[in-house]
Amino acid sequence: MFIKKDNTLKWRWIIIGAIITLALVLACVFGLDKILYFWLRNPNCSQWNMNGGLLCSAAFILGKVFSVKVWLALTSLAVVTFFIYKAVTNENDFRFAFVKIKNSYAFYIFCSVVMAFLVTGVLKFLIGRARPIIFEALDATLYVPGTFEHVFNSMPSGHTAVSFAGLVMMGMLLPRIKWATWTLAIIIAFSRVYVGAHWCGDVILGAFIGMLCADIAKAVLKKINSK
Repeated sequence: MFIKKDNTLKWRWIIIGAIITLALVLACVFGLDKILYFWLRNPNCSQWNMNGGLLCSAAFILGKVFSVKVWLALTSLAVVTFFIYKAVTNENDFRFAFVKIKNSYAFYIFCSVVMAFLVTGVLKFLIGRARPIIFEALDATLYVPGTFEHVFNSMPSGHTAVSFAGLVMMGMLLPRIKWATWTLAIIIAFSRVYVGAHWCGDVILGAFIGMLCADIAKAVLKKINSK
């Protein structure tokens, strides 16, 4: 989305995208979030209660399968496995394996996911936005910056950010399935609001971070590997 065919970044579009994203997030924070949340949220469905029907069960499964921990674990495993395979099949030439791994799809996806994970982690800590469960319990939207407490790390959505980072990267590396990876990323983002884990503003910011991290990771790695 923010990268050209020659793997250079579209800085103008990045700035425009950042401005639009900021405007949407601010609109959500100052009122739109509550409207969208109660429209999209299934009150009978949560991360702890799946009695909300088929969609609830599907959203719960998506949350487990595409969690931050799963993304980090699977992409790390893929990189390590590919590295060992290349080394072993080339007479234990680890230098050769290192060169190959830098150009592998697994490494591109891994770097994209890790970048999104780090960015969202920092922002969660700095923003300290309370999750919707606090609003449902206290009828108040709270901010407690500088904490790692789960209930105060709602913005941005980590699930959304790492999923967009990984799936958008997959779509760039495999253009034929781009429509499927983007669709899945959007569904994952929607599911986070549906189960009451995040506000809409959280997933909008998470989606932008994920897309941008995928583009930056691809641009940087392509430049490094071309040397």
